[in-house]
Amino acid sequence: MSDALAGPDGALRCPWALSTEDYVSYHDEEWGRAVHGDDALYERLCLEAFQSGLSWITILRRREGFRSAFADFKIASVAAFTDADKERLLGDAGIIRNRAKIEATVANARVLADWAPGELDELIWSFAPDPATRPAPKRLADVPAVTDESTALSKTLKKRGIRFVGPTTAYALMQACGLVNDHLEDCAARSAP
Repeated sequence: MSDALAGPDGALRCPWALSTEDYVSYHDEEWGRAVHGDDALYERLCLEAFQSGLSWITILRRREGFRSAFADFKIASVAAFTDADKERLLGDAGIIRNRAKIEATVANARVLADWAPGELDELIWSFAPDPATRPAPKRLADVPAVTDESTALSKTLKKRGIRFVGPTTAYALMQACGLVNDHLEDCAARSAP
């Protein structure tokens, strides 16, 4: 028996998706779908880092504020941020005003600006496990917080100069960007394109 629950439309979903309308939309349309492109993956990496220690809904509801504050997460643009930009961000109520996370976001952009186009995408996706080796989770308890792949991804990114990306953050990135499919076995979104 799966932990999947029926939503307002009768479709079975992962239980976490049913607490707010924002989550239903995110779950059904984004979470677990393949994300490619250096800027798109940089955005997800940054948002997962900002989420550390907070509820994802806090980040999700401020995502447009983050995009506005961080130049739509264009790596080249954020890499050019100055100390004045960092101070501006610390005063921006539309984002999470955490100095260490803001500093890491800018520092990571500066590191990534020196990478070849497509290099971040290629590196992250090289850690995607073979889906055939991962059975569909039936219960939320079957979904790990950390895996060997997320630990290896975290270590590799850190070695390359990326900050604020521990194994748990790396696994959340892998889930959100479709490297793994952690929708429950009976979840309607599990087999969605």
